[in-house]
Amino acid sequence: MKYLVEKDKKRRQIFSNFEQKRALLKALIRNENLSKKIRWKISLELAKLPKDSSLTRIRNRCVLTGRPRGVQNYFKVSRIILRDIISKGEAPGVTKYSR
Repeated sequence: MKYLVEKDKKRRQIFSNFEQKRALLKALIRNENLSKKIRWKISLELAKLPKDSSLTRIRNRCVLTGRPRGVQNYFKVSRIILRDIISKGEAPGVTKYSR
């Protein structure tokens, strides 16, 4: 599981490196004032960028366990770990629910 966390960190780094360039190219492709030929060449440039520079390749993972599902964005941990943290009273402003 550790390698998946490292892979995700690498993808996030690549995304941050190419974020502005990718946004610029996408904006130019959507610009209807440019000719189709120019927009086609720009789309080829966009395709040359690394696949990992896309936002959709990033997966939210628990920072403690690397679990990919059930991750709470605010705490960046999975629901299982979050439940343990809350029951121990280590999460600020959150209390364990009981009836």
